[in-house]
Amino acid sequence: MFQVRDLSVEVGGRLVVAEATFSLHNGDKAGLVGRNGAGKTSLLKVLGGEASSVGGTVQRRGELGYLRQDPRLNAAVIEASALSHIISGRGLDEAVTRLEKLRIAIEENPSKRNVDCFSRAEEHYRNDGGYSSESEARRIAAGLGIGADKLDLPVRALSGGERRRVELSRILFAGSDVLLLDEPTNHLDTDAKAWLIKFLHLYRGALLVVSHDLALLDKAITRILHLDESELIEYKGTYSQYRTARKKDEARLTKVAVRQSSEIKRLSTLADSMRGQTQRRARTAKMIDSRVDRMKAQQISAPTKERQITVRFPEPPHSGRTVLHVEGLAKGYGGPPVFSDISFDVERGERLFIMGLNGAGKTSLLRILAGLASPDKGTIKPGVGVSAGYYAQEHEGIVAGNDPLWHMRSQSQAPEQQLRALMGMFGLSGAIAFQDAGTLSGGEKTKLALAQLVAGRHNLLLLDEPTNNLDPPSLRAIADALGSWPGGMVIVSHDVDFVGTLMPDRVLFLPDGKIDYWKEDLLDLVSLA
Repeated sequence: MFQVRDLSVEVGGRLVVAEATFSLHNGDKAGLVGRNGAGKTSLLKVLGGEASSVGGTVQRRGELGYLRQDPRLNAAVIEASALSHIISGRGLDEAVTRLEKLRIAIEENPSKRNVDCFSRAEEHYRNDGGYSSESEARRIAAGLGIGADKLDLPVRALSGGERRRVELSRILFAGSDVLLLDEPTNHLDTDAKAWLIKFLHLYRGALLVVSHDLALLDKAITRILHLDESELIEYKGTYSQYRTARKKDEARLTKVAVRQSSEIKRLSTLADSMRGQTQRRARTAKMIDSRVDRMKAQQISAPTKERQITVRFPEPPHSGRTVLHVEGLAKGYGGPPVFSDISFDVERGERLFIMGLNGAGKTSLLRILAGLASPDKGTIKPGVGVSAGYYAQEHEGIVAGNDPLWHMRSQSQAPEQQLRALMGMFGLSGAIAFQDAGTLSGGEKTKLALAQLVAGRHNLLLLDEPTNNLDPPSLRAIADALGSWPGGMVIVSHDVDFVGTLMPDRVLFLPDGKIDYWKEDLLDLVSLA
């Protein structure tokens, strides 16, 4: 189904995959894991035919379904209805259009030729499951948490998370032989994740998934491909079994590396002590040098430990007591309002958590608060001395064609050395500073967007799913940094641990607009909303 031989991939001049070889057959379900920036998304782009490799071959048989980490839908797609886009996964939307044209042709001229053409097209449509396609598409969409009322809306009217779930629905509906899925559980609540895990568990084709969702990797995966320092290593079993095996490998390889290094050092010291003595000893030293060279050529490096990062957010500038006053907000997209009559205040240093089911308008509200969208009704008044920073879940502020350092300069006039040190704090050091930001991995884009918030010296943060795509060490570091930061926040997140670390003061329920004090038992609902 899928054969990869000696594949090498470069990103921004960096070799991120070196001579990788593996294969996937029907029933194989592999998880691709590694730290942020290791090259997982770049490898998937090559396997999906979206980018070129610098060496090796990729052979695929059968139809491919490829979910990008950040799906970009063209103008024609966003004007179509969500249901039509899902059904297009099998080309049935075009078949419906052709049938309608042939039906009209019969009405205008009921010739035998026109009737025969319609009959043949209708037979193909029926055999391809066309008449049951809508119910199947709706079943998949419902499983992924897309409400029935959303399916009739144009894609452009949906939030970024909803568009991504529609695209995932289209890929699953297509019934492809090979699935390449990059972070498929982003924007999914608990029920939708459980549905997707069950779907992938029963899937009979070949699956390769990039994910930081441990439940998905443990329940739907039978092999792990570990990518680090451009090397791809395969482990059999679930993610938990891989972690156990990886720890044993790291311990073993570390011991071997230490022994090799000690022996090389001992022999080098011995050879040095023989130089300049008798001719016989000099010849022996030369032989030892040759042996040392062979050992160095075969020397292995100790495995790199899980990288730890420490993130610090600077003290926020002083502001007035009330940093945000919102009154009577309403927003709709041509149909019934998504929410209406939303009113609240955010006080200095307060943390307000927005809770609501998918499609309740959480992202729409944050975009309005950030000034990137206009409400249908209502007013927003920032407080005295307030500087608001917005983290967009779709990385809207990351501009392809410009490097990360350019993005940092757009937020701060600080010296370049200071900006580069700030990027380094988020693990964006070295050549990454000058790499096209459009080629960064999802996790690196998340880190860059957060680094921009730090550089901007804000005292109010509007955070929309800021932990998506982060590896566990980065997530912990950023959660701890935000947890101890004394500025104001308005937060949207499905990450239970992250929200628990922040410990919000109050919660705004959408779409009804009710405000209440935060209670710990609400954590049980975070992943559902």
